[in-house]
Amino acid sequence: MPADLTERLATLFQWIDPGPDTSHLVSDISGWWRDPAVLAELGPALVAPYRAARPTVVLAPAVTGLLLGPLAATALGVGFVAAHKHGDGRLPAGPLTWAQTPPDYRGRRVDLAVRDRHLGPDDRVLVVDDWVRTGAQLRALYDICAVRGAEVLGTAVVAVDCPPDVAADLRITGLIDAADLPT
Repeated sequence: MPADLTERLATLFQWIDPGPDTSHLVSDISGWWRDPAVLAELGPALVAPYRAARPTVVLAPAVTGLLLGPLAATALGVGFVAAHKHGDGRLPAGPLTWAQTPPDYRGRRVDLAVRDRHLGPDDRVLVVDDWVRTGAQLRALYDICAVRGAEVLGTAVVAVDCPPDVAADLRITGLIDAADLPT
């Protein structure tokens, strides 16, 4: 991955304090989406470690995954499958395969679903997301792939913010370590 992409990711990132009623800062990655050079480079940079494994589809969770997933899929020349979250008011019609995440960094459990017709036993899946801290959503997506008979090749993320054992277990590659983002 080009060093200048890593530098631009760090430069365009900031932490936001949402106010006195919250216990943590919120990551603001909106600068990544505003920069056309970053957008052009994200897809190819995310998929580079997995290109030789020949994924047949990219799978990504709502919300930011709906932006990154198509960028990665386009870079590979494959299709994209969205994972929908229960309660977001936008669940697709038709048969769905569901999985629930283990507790995330705030102790929440999230229900994720994928349309059955878009994921099957012939698929070699690359999971894509913007940030990974606990791997909770990734584990649910891996569970969905297992139920559907699809093979998960690994996960490509922009920012890695998880323990090394989680990254190794879920075969995560990232473009920047969260520790390298400005504080």
